[in-house]
Amino acid sequence: MSFFPPVRRWQLPERLLQVSLQEMALDGQEGNEGICLWLGERNQDSTATVRHAVKLRGRGIWKTPVNIRIAPELLREVHHHARSVGAILVGQIHSHGSYYGVDLSPTDIRYGVAVPYYLSVVAPDYGLNPKTSWADCGIHVYYPDEGFLRLNTNGAGHALKIDSSLSLSEVTVNGI
Repeated sequence: MSFFPPVRRWQLPERLLQVSLQEMALDGQEGNEGICLWLGERNQDSTATVRHAVKLRGRGIWKTPVNIRIAPELLREVHHHARSVGAILVGQIHSHGSYYGVDLSPTDIRYGVAVPYYLSVVAPDYGLNPKTSWADCGIHVYYPDEGFLRLNTNGAGHALKIDSSLSLSEVTVNGI
């Protein structure tokens, strides 16, 4: 078995996008990008299931209108929480301003999480529009030997399965 088994489908709790948008809107109101990390598990049937939305707080995170920086110490806290609930980091969503679109920026590509089959979603308008749908977002996956690729609407429709039976845990991780 590969350390990073292929993921072809992500099972997402129905509330995930709304919870993530609410979190990103807090920073969007200040004119900054926002972020929400997603924890879950990779399954042997080429699926990943998201079960936890992680909100980042404290001195270990810096948000500006064009980027987000997360200190290694804060990511370590996220990892400790993930281990405590038997989960791993499987994806994230972050927002871009209205002039930046929903493609990954060169900074996102160069400094983002580059783990095989990692789901990286970009929401428009700093996450301020609560009516934003998955179709409004840029859905990107990191593929081995190819890097990040954006899924087209059809591909995203097949890859993302919104599941109303999945519960979603919300957790806030504070940096030092």
